Amino acid sequence: MMKISTRALFNLGVAAAALTATPAFAQQSTADTAPQVADSAGNDLSGEIVVTARRREESLLEVPIAITAFSGATLEKQGALDITDVGNTTPNVTLEVSRGSNSTLSAFIRGVGQQDPVAGFEQGVGIYLDDVYLNRPQAAVLDIYDVERIEVLRGPQGTLYGRNTIGGAVKYVTRRLSADPTVSLRANLGTYQQADVIASASTGVGSGLLRFGGSVARLSRGGFGKNLTTGLENYNKDIWAGRLSAEINNESTIFVRLSADYTDDQSAPRGGHRLIPSFVSNTPVLSNVFDSQGGLLVPDQSVRAGGISLYAEVKPQDWLTLRSISAYRKDKTRTPIDFDALPAADLDVPGIYNNRQFSQELQALVDTGSFHGLVGGYFLDADAVTAFDVRLFTTVPGLAAFTDAKVHTETYAIFGDFTYDFTDQFSLSAGGRYTRDRRQASILRQNYLGGGAAIFGGAAIPFGAPSTNFTGARVFNKFTPRASLSFRPTPDHNLYVSYSKGFKGGGFDPRGVGANAPDTNGNGIRDQQEVATFLSFLPETVDSYEAGYKGSLLDHRLNVALAVFRADYKNEQIPGSAGCVVNGIQTFCGVTTNAGKVRFQGVEFEGSAKLANDFAVGGDALTLSGSLGYIDPKFKQYDTFVAGRGTVDVTAFRHVQNTPKWTASGTLDYTAPVWTGTIDLNTTVSYRSKTYQFEIANPFIDQPGFALWDANLVYRAEGDRWSIGVHAKNLTNKKYKTSGYTFLAADPVTGALLTDKNGKFISALGKEGTLTAFYGNPRQVFVTLGVKF
Repeated sequence: MMKISTRALFNLGVAAAALTATPAFAQQSTADTAPQVADSAGNDLSGEIVVTARRREESLLEVPIAITAFSGATLEKQGALDITDVGNTTPNVTLEVSRGSNSTLSAFIRGVGQQDPVAGFEQGVGIYLDDVYLNRPQAAVLDIYDVERIEVLRGPQGTLYGRNTIGGAVKYVTRRLSADPTVSLRANLGTYQQADVIASASTGVGSGLLRFGGSVARLSRGGFGKNLTTGLENYNKDIWAGRLSAEINNESTIFVRLSADYTDDQSAPRGGHRLIPSFVSNTPVLSNVFDSQGGLLVPDQSVRAGGISLYAEVKPQDWLTLRSISAYRKDKTRTPIDFDALPAADLDVPGIYNNRQFSQELQALVDTGSFHGLVGGYFLDADAVTAFDVRLFTTVPGLAAFTDAKVHTETYAIFGDFTYDFTDQFSLSAGGRYTRDRRQASILRQNYLGGGAAIFGGAAIPFGAPSTNFTGARVFNKFTPRASLSFRPTPDHNLYVSYSKGFKGGGFDPRGVGANAPDTNGNGIRDQQEVATFLSFLPETVDSYEAGYKGSLLDHRLNVALAVFRADYKNEQIPGSAGCVVNGIQTFCGVTTNAGKVRFQGVEFEGSAKLANDFAVGGDALTLSGSLGYIDPKFKQYDTFVAGRGTVDVTAFRHVQNTPKWTASGTLDYTAPVWTGTIDLNTTVSYRSKTYQFEIANPFIDQPGFALWDANLVYRAEGDRWSIGVHAKNLTNKKYKTSGYTFLAADPVTGALLTDKNGKFISALGKEGTLTAFYGNPRQVFVTLGVKF
């Protein structure tokens, strides 16, 4: 039986009182109300959902790109809570909450991504919020509310989107405002004291040309477990979020939106679960995987993020569209990460992330019927600051290794993409992008006694000279082309082939130790150039090839999307940390490797079949849909430096992280008229094969194959005036790992964990031994109530 706590009811009441007078978005998109033929996620494949993957409105069937689109209506009926939910039913996609975090996103598409959130490392998958690129992964686990659709584009993007992204893009699109006064309220009540309230409203002024709206969300949930040392909840949720916007929209030639959003996340720190007993204190492994024992409380956990953007689109002629997208965003994260997950300060890391970005994008689109063209320019000015202590009090009392890394990114790009329809059947697209990335870094690495750096409450007593005190800059330039050829024998079939090149700039490892730089000049002094070479890593590039088919058959009763692909990936940036000795003190060192060559090849299928489709005339509708993704990820060259042995080929012992070979899902959706409304029952099973969390296999942290089972039952009254739904996620209560930390001694070539003469593991950093894991959400059941006025 579902229990609702007094706290949950109090949160619900307070939030409802505060939100009922708050304006927000409420307009239903055309895609949400049109008849749909669903893919594996219940999404349209017949061409009813309109997407803007190529920066113009097209149906999914028309776009010669591997893309999955989720309408807002689909997300709502499936009880989707945040952006990571869409990864379960999208082939070859991994979207997860990062380790030791509540709102930092780790995203991988077709094997390409980045899970390190510190300054200096860009993400391999671009996240867009209303066409604004989010430069950092902090606060990128976007909660789903007032969404028109979410698009997931697989493969390199750059000739159409503002920022070049080497792996793919996830586009989060909020609803435009209605000219008619609208108010909507939605509440979720469920297990683990879940109590969410979302209020939205919008209205037009006068003729409706000018519109105002907004939304406020209160998202609250108790922890899945508890920190047994601090008494705090573990894996809880405590968020206030909101959006405000003003629009000018005449529905034909002009659309201008000024919007602002803000999120305040006060969730408790997310602590890891130890997988082995501690080495010194002999603390046993806890029985509940969601429990932790970390004692670090400095700084207070908090994430505050927000931004303002101005989107303007005008059509001075029927064949010409001009766009400008201006945005400023800022976020601050304070996070105590207790690596060893024990009360002792054996490997505790208080951390701060401060990010700021300004971006400007200009576009001109031409559409003459047979010719479609886009030219654009993009500018990004961004600062990322990461500051943290690594407290090693059990090694030397009061010792902490402090890192202060400031990375400034300045990007200029011009891009264009052009499509010419030779006939109604043949189309050729070609595009290109020139990108200039300038990366400037300022990195200080200093050992302190007295508890560490002053910003974390320490006395900041210097212990030796800085092991890194570096300022430098690098510039990376690249031209990346794209081309595709489409053949549509009939309007219901599309065959295409495409090639695209992806690029991600290099940078500097903010955790690197300059004192370890080799003296290449032989003068006994490590100058700035030697340190810069040692700390820097190379850009990544990928050559991606794809062939696909999209079709709607049997009078739109059967719909399929099939893609085969190959990608040749060079210089993959693989950051990490390892125990080391600097100036005679055991500490940690940043280690970034440019893996020489990786090959990805695979196939993706999405399809749906209407088993019954009389809903349009008052009957039932039954749809069976599914997805299948297979990828063969393989390192072709992986050279690394091993002390005493020089450069060693370790290709045979490395695996591609966060990339299961198989991803699959199946959804059965039944809709029927009941009373004056409709009832929808759907259930989804999703599967992921074995996942390596890091390039080096670890039998404790790597996740074997597993399946998740969700089910949803929703009733909607006539005109969608009110709705009630019951949603169950992870019905079998499967425990599965999503990430982890390890600082155990391992063979530098094979990665095998080393043991002492007694068969016990050896700690590589700290005395207690760090091997911790983080888990995906357990079974959750919640009721959703919705009202629209």
